[in-house]
Amino acid sequence: MKLFITGISTDVGKTIASAMITEALEADYWKPIQAGDLENSDTHKVRAYVSNEKSFFYDNSYALNTAASPHLAAKLDGITIELSQINIPETTNEYLVIEGAGGIFVPLNDTDTIIDLIQPDYKVVVVSRHYLGSINHTLLTIEALQNRKINIAGIIFSGDENIASESVILNKTGARFLGRIEQEPYFDKNVIKEYAERFREVLLDL
Repeated sequence: MKLFITGISTDVGKTIASAMITEALEADYWKPIQAGDLENSDTHKVRAYVSNEKSFFYDNSYALNTAASPHLAAKLDGITIELSQINIPETTNEYLVIEGAGGIFVPLNDTDTIIDLIQPDYKVVVVSRHYLGSINHTLLTIEALQNRKINIAGIIFSGDENIASESVILNKTGARFLGRIEQEPYFDKNVIKEYAERFREVLLDL
């Protein structure tokens, strides 16, 4: 099973969720496009959070120098991102966690966006975080995925519970609630492992 982790925006908890899911399933991990922070990339972070020895961490297809939208970061590096150069790793692991960059309509080049990376056999986990406008962003994300008939595994909410927002999102989308990542003071291997144990059962049922 290939799980594509996307967010409703940037900095909503996508990488933390990816680490928890990778740990829970002892999955392999791959972030196709990294823009900026190459010395402490999302792959570095997930590797540092994961405790199991089974997970393998694949290199980015594109490692761009500037922390910006991938299309701009690529332009600043003097290249153009091409989907044909983003090849899914040939993993022998039963599970592969694929982390996107920002939201699903973040541009990669003049024509393609993150949603174009999602293959028919992927299941998408949407990470939603509560802020003013997040209901709209979550509903738009889910509707865009549904319009393309992309398989949505469910939603993870990141941050303190907000029943008013969550009930609207779950009722309107019909998406499965996979769990919540609380507003923790910090994350380390032990915290990630605790969450992985919480998430494991529902993830194995996808």
